[in-house]
Amino acid sequence: MFLYGLTLQRATTIIHAVHGNFSGTKQQEIAVSRGKLLELLKPDPNTGKVHTLITVEVFGEIRSLMSFRLTGGNKDYVVCGSDSGRISILEYIPNKNKFEKIHLETFGKSGCRRIVPGQYLAIDPKGRAVMIGALEKQKLVYILNRDSQARLTISSPLEAHKANTFVYHMVGIDVGFENPMFACLELDYEEADTDPTGEAVQNTQQTLTFYELDLGLNHVVRKYSEPLEERANHLISVPGGNDGPGGVLVCAENYITYKNFGDQPDIRTPIPRRRNDLDDPERGMIVVCSATHKTKSMFFFLIQTEQGDIFKVTLETDEDMVTEIRLKYFDTVPVSMAMCVLRTGFLFVAAEMGNHCLYQIAHLGDDDDETEFSSAMPLEEGDTFFYAPRALRNLVLVDELDSLSPIMTCLISDLANEDTPQLYVTCGRGPRSSLRVLRHGLEVSEMAVSELPGNPNAVWTVKIKEEEEFDSYIIVSFVNATLVLSIGETVEEVTDSGFLGTTPTLSCSLLGENALVQVYPDGIRHIRADKRVNEWKTPGKKTILRCAVNQRQVVIALTGGELVYFEMDQSGQLNEYTERKEMNSEVVCMDLSKVPPTEQRTRFLAVGLADNTVRIISLDPTDCLQPLSMQALPATPESVCIIEIGGGEDETGAQKASGGLVLNIGLQNGVLLRTTLDNVTGDLSDTRTRYLGTRAVKLFRVLTQGSDAVLAMSSRTWLSYQHQNRFHLTPLSYESLEFASGFASEQCPEGIVAISANTLRILALEKLGTVFNQASTGLQYTPRRFAIHYDSGNVIILETDHNAYTEETKENRKQQMAEEMIEAAGEDERELAAEMTAAFLRESLPEDKFGASKAGPGMWSSQIRLMHPRSGETIQKICLEQNEAALSIAICKFPNNSDDTFVLVGVACELLINPRQARGGGEIHTYKINEEGNKLELVHKTVVDEVPSAICPYQGRVLIGVGKLLRIYDLGKKKLLRKCENKHIPNYIASIQAVGHRIIVCDVQESVHWVRYRRHENQLVVFADDTYPRWVTSATVLDWNTVAVSDKFGNISVLRLPSDVNDDVQDDPSGTKALWTRGILNGAMQKCEVLCMYHVGETVLSLQKTTLIPGGSESLVYTTLSGSIGMLVPFTSHEDHDFFQHLEMHMRNECPPLLGRDHLAYRSYYFPVKNVIDGDLCELFNSMEASKQKSVAEELDRVPSEVSKKLEDIRTRYAF
Repeated sequence: MFLYGLTLQRATTIIHAVHGNFSGTKQQEIAVSRGKLLELLKPDPNTGKVHTLITVEVFGEIRSLMSFRLTGGNKDYVVCGSDSGRISILEYIPNKNKFEKIHLETFGKSGCRRIVPGQYLAIDPKGRAVMIGALEKQKLVYILNRDSQARLTISSPLEAHKANTFVYHMVGIDVGFENPMFACLELDYEEADTDPTGEAVQNTQQTLTFYELDLGLNHVVRKYSEPLEERANHLISVPGGNDGPGGVLVCAENYITYKNFGDQPDIRTPIPRRRNDLDDPERGMIVVCSATHKTKSMFFFLIQTEQGDIFKVTLETDEDMVTEIRLKYFDTVPVSMAMCVLRTGFLFVAAEMGNHCLYQIAHLGDDDDETEFSSAMPLEEGDTFFYAPRALRNLVLVDELDSLSPIMTCLISDLANEDTPQLYVTCGRGPRSSLRVLRHGLEVSEMAVSELPGNPNAVWTVKIKEEEEFDSYIIVSFVNATLVLSIGETVEEVTDSGFLGTTPTLSCSLLGENALVQVYPDGIRHIRADKRVNEWKTPGKKTILRCAVNQRQVVIALTGGELVYFEMDQSGQLNEYTERKEMNSEVVCMDLSKVPPTEQRTRFLAVGLADNTVRIISLDPTDCLQPLSMQALPATPESVCIIEIGGGEDETGAQKASGGLVLNIGLQNGVLLRTTLDNVTGDLSDTRTRYLGTRAVKLFRVLTQGSDAVLAMSSRTWLSYQHQNRFHLTPLSYESLEFASGFASEQCPEGIVAISANTLRILALEKLGTVFNQASTGLQYTPRRFAIHYDSGNVIILETDHNAYTEETKENRKQQMAEEMIEAAGEDERELAAEMTAAFLRESLPEDKFGASKAGPGMWSSQIRLMHPRSGETIQKICLEQNEAALSIAICKFPNNSDDTFVLVGVACELLINPRQARGGGEIHTYKINEEGNKLELVHKTVVDEVPSAICPYQGRVLIGVGKLLRIYDLGKKKLLRKCENKHIPNYIASIQAVGHRIIVCDVQESVHWVRYRRHENQLVVFADDTYPRWVTSATVLDWNTVAVSDKFGNISVLRLPSDVNDDVQDDPSGTKALWTRGILNGAMQKCEVLCMYHVGETVLSLQKTTLIPGGSESLVYTTLSGSIGMLVPFTSHEDHDFFQHLEMHMRNECPPLLGRDHLAYRSYYFPVKNVIDGDLCELFNSMEASKQKSVAEELDRVPSEVSKKLEDIRTRYAF
């Protein structure tokens, strides 16, 4: 068995985010790391939308990310610490749209190790040095400089190691142009390690240590170290030199302290807390991330606490001495991994869970009535300031980046009866979690919809002048009339445009610099800028059937297959070419490509004929109207369209290289053909086919990101476009359209105007490059598991949160606090206290914005939600008691006892996580679900002594994993009745699957156990297991002998029982069996074999064998904690496998990973990769340089187009 790994949707979580001018323009971009991906985002300062410029798979873990700029430079570089044991410095090249390695310096072993640097990065603010540190012991400093050609150089590493020391955080200190300094939060554990009494652990203090890089002596000195009173977790560098006082802000539990060396005293202020918070008052508060904004005249910091509240921090100085720290509550946003304040006034928030946000900073919060707290205000030790959280005031949300991270579970099914299955994923954590329905398609934003006085048959947009940026007219053609609408603030009808309104229009365009041309059945109308009109009438009784126009040329086809060609001369006059061309069949469709920027005309005309051929005809004066090439088609063509791939402008405004011409042919049987058209000879080669739908395919040229794209309309509308050097063909998630044209206006620079029945619609496609569009429904707690009731199409979701209150407990706690407030008030303050408590009881902050209260460890809240996934409507909610955690679910039938369908929910009572222990035991709640699937009714509860972790229906009964016991239960009147038990699973049952009479049980640490139920003896017997420990997170049955499992370290393995396995084994009740037949190392006698092994690089939480496209083949689809969706697909022939195996081998050599990790070692992180080929690496073939593509293809005895066709075929056979 050989598999091919493909990513359908890349990871959406963001772990680090840094901003800078990476493209060298004035515009700021944001570089983000998503685990094994490096991505560059560009927020548009005008629209506020965030666009992705480039995404690179680095085949390694990005552990740290920083940006820096050499003194006097105008461009920022990206520096990465990764698991490759190397430090990488990257530069973004805008005209190639790629990251280039500037330096890759090896310093240690690969892998994420405790003492190998890479976990922390700190940059000298002037860009002179970088420190890279490990969690423990090792720190290296590299000096950065320029050589005589102004290229970036990097020195040998200078060591700043200290044994027996943990590092918590490090930053570069701003010292102007003095020797570069770095500050580290360290903890020396040497004494604690050697002390047997354990007292030293309590007394060990964290230290703040300053390291100085002496540029003169070229080495690093440990300059100064001081112990800290509280445990700190975060350092913020304060601007220094001429910009500020320098030094650092140390963020510790409950306190922020300013420290600097010299005479500067420590300035300390408590972190303010929410007034009347339901949290445990003893719980500490820490800062989770920060952002610094600095201008020439001032600077401030935004710090975020773990509740999501942002404070604006400013420092008051008196002649370089800091006198006080001032804090002011700013706003509340989702808890984030990183924040970036951009110069354009945006705040980018990379959320820890759920969607990432871009905010506009509307106010700096200087002149509002919010209380400002200061370190100068007198407070008792241990006291703090209080504030009231409120809705956004200083920030305005302008864009959201969809993020599925973390995907808790996923089920794939066609509940909406759309032919193509939908992915139902539960994602997020706590009150920000959601159930999302993913469908393959691009999201369409509807800008405007207006009704027309009839059903139009075509629509175009034209500019009046060539240099204008936006379109001026929308021309709508009806059966017997043409309507001209002008585009301005509103869209209105105009009559003085020069267009003939009493006839239908076949096509229209801007001609030359400022003239328009209208082609209608009886002739051609050439409208000059001064409204003079020249007409050309058709000869005799002939009419124009088809036409093609561009900026300088017009070609028409008359009845009988006669082609007439017109070209514009220097004076702007349209001239007919002397000869006409008779085609030997009726012309069905035709198209001209655009005129290339520096030329007079385009050379190629594509004509589709009724004899099932497409011909390319030359328009060059030397061989005008001569056929150049022909392609026979499997059906009659409906439309043709020639586009240029690539081209357009890059970030800096320079022309991008063109990728050549492509001829798209839409056939009447619903198939789209894409054929490469040679720029010089006009030859057609390398045809790709794709079935789009049941209706004939009509093609329209539109613009996306400055380059040509094709809108293909069949029963669904598809967009074929290039994005980040890769070809995409994606359906639009929108109703079917009939005709379309590109549309450019101020509000919508790259839109589409389309008609559907009697409406005119203006649409925008903003999320290019996405594979799925999402319909999202919010949930209250973290969704742990869910099941689908297939008869009704409803889903039952278990939502469970640790450290949380149920609604009932929350109300009781509020009442209790209100009573305490009234009791605490004196006689004269009673009335005021009563008012305050009434206001406190009334106020309720939405938890999805402000977070839920933290109840403390061991406190659980849980509910069961019955939901209609298509509408997102909750049909029923069953809230469980405080400290009951619903963890497992299954829908079962018990045919022996009743015909009803039951839902079994496994609940743990008073569960402690570490060590795992259900102090109150567990319960199995049995609910009856009615036939319509819209009501759950509790039948009974069954008490068990451990956590019921997995439930699976089995032969009219039910298998339940209770802790490490595997049991069979049957339905009783008062509770479930235990029928049988097996005690041989080592630790804790993670999942149970049944196939026939075999049971596949996964242990949380010890991989898979195959169990057989022997009915006569009423025994559950383990007859086979695995040779390796695997920390299983999910499993799915592939066939009778084969199972696919994923583990928490990001591996997917396919395990199979050998063909000679005997599952008819007996447990030996007498114990007389010989010792050597007892099984290996207390395990089972028979072992499974590993068929396939693959390291995904992200923790996989769900696996499913399914088909994703109608008529496609089955594949193994997985979803991960980071929000990515991928699949493993089987090869159908040895020849294919052989081809891809060689391609992968060549790609490893020609296209090594960006951060220097070895690709083979990465895919073999825990176990050697086996029988799986990395499709993500193979698909990089399409984005390599042409010369490299050619050399790799020659090694494989192919041409590059054949290789990319193979890559596309294997993808479209299983997915999109």
